[in-house]
Amino acid sequence: MPDREALIQRLTEASDEFRRLRSEHQTCERELADLQARPFLTAEQQWRESELKKLKLTAKDRMEALIRESQRSAQPA
Repeated sequence: MPDREALIQRLTEASDEFRRLRSEHQTCERELADLQARPFLTAEQQWRESELKKLKLTAKDRMEALIRESQRSAQPA
């Protein structure tokens, strides 16, 4: 979907909120990968893994909302 990729690129360049959300999402993704690579997680690490998944999903949901808003405003009335 090249149009979607172009829109994401445009939002990344133009929107501080989108950039912040994308950065948070990537940070959560990296930390989750680190935790999931471990053979065993302590109770605290399991809790952190759960929290990271929620934070990552929240950021993704908001980014998707911004993408939809941008698509709607770009469509001719």
